[in-house]
This record gives sequence, structure tokens and C-alpha cells, in this order.
Amino acid sequence: MKHSLLHAFVPALLVLCSASALADDAALLEEARAVASSIPPKLVAVLQDEIAKSGPEGAIGVCRDKAPQMAKAASEKSGWNIRRVSLKNRNPKAVPDAWERTALEDFDRRAAAGEAPATLEKGEVVVDGGVKSYRYMKALPTQTLCLACHGSDTDISPAVKVKLQALYPDDKATGYSAGQIRGAMTIRRPL
Repeated sequence: MKHSLLHAFVPALLVLCSASALADDAALLEEARAVASSIPPKLVAVLQDEIAKSGPEGAIGVCRDKAPQMAKAASEKSGWNIRRVSLKNRNPKAVPDAWERTALEDFDRRAAAGEAPATLEKGEVVVDGGVKSYRYMKALPTQTLCLACHGSDTDISPAVKVKLQALYPDDKATGYSAGQIRGAMTIRRPL
């Protein structure tokens, strides 16, 4: 009798544990989406203001200085480590790690297959170096206002080219068109 109860109890316990883990993963995904989605609209607003005041060359400082400050403030407020990464980075600090590179390459494949870049995301629990964390990435499609600094040679003015060359001699972040994946917001929180 005890044996048959045990056989009935163990699968039920496994189902409950799996359901709980799925609920936890879903809650982490929703929280990560909210955190990652909060920064880009604020950054775009600051960029638009700066472009109106001092043109695209003046806005370079927004992406260079203010965007990392905004990410740091959001990290401190939310408890998530937040940054931007790209396969074609401008800032040397925006180089993706292996997990991020795999996600970005997957985003590019999915976009080439017809998925809308603005919908591309990845979230999962990972264990790295014995540390368990939740990682999330959301693709950042290139917006029209980004083309003045990230577009083709004909999109980028001589003044912007000079400033970019001075600040980022190893810049790889040009040649984009509107809607292409420029990079991603990447966030992480230890569990």
C-alpha cells in the first residue's frame, strides 16, 4: 500500500514542481520585458531633444554618455543588470558575450525569415560559472532617427563622420537601414 501511494505521490509532486517553475519563468519573463522595454522610449525622447538642439553630431554624446547612465540608473532601480550589445558595436563596452552573441545571431536569422524585429526576444534561466540567473534580450530595430549616425555613407553627414571617427576609431555600427536589428537590450538578474 505504501509503495502504491509513493508511486502516485511522486508524479503529482513533479507536476506541481514543474508548474511552479513554469509560473516562476513566466513571471521573470514579464518582469524582464517590462524592464527592457522601459529604456528605449526614454532614450529616443532624449535623442530627439538633442537632435533638435544641436543636430545629429550633438546627439552622439547622448548614446555615448547618457544611454549608459540611463541603463545604470534603471539597473539600480530594478535590480537587473542592463546594457546594450551589438554584433556590429560602436562602443567597445557593447561587445556581446557568448550567450548574447547566440541570441543576436538567432534574431538575425529570424528577421531574415520574416519575423518582425521589434518582436524578437529571448529569456531563460541559465547557469554560468555555478551562478544561476535569468537572462533576457530584446532586439532593437534601427529607427529612422538612428540613420544619421548608423546609416549608410549617404545618410551620415561629414560632421558626424568626423566626430564618430574621433570618438570611435574602431566603429563597426554603420550601414544600417530602418528596421534592421541594430543590437539588443540585454538584462540579467541572479536568482
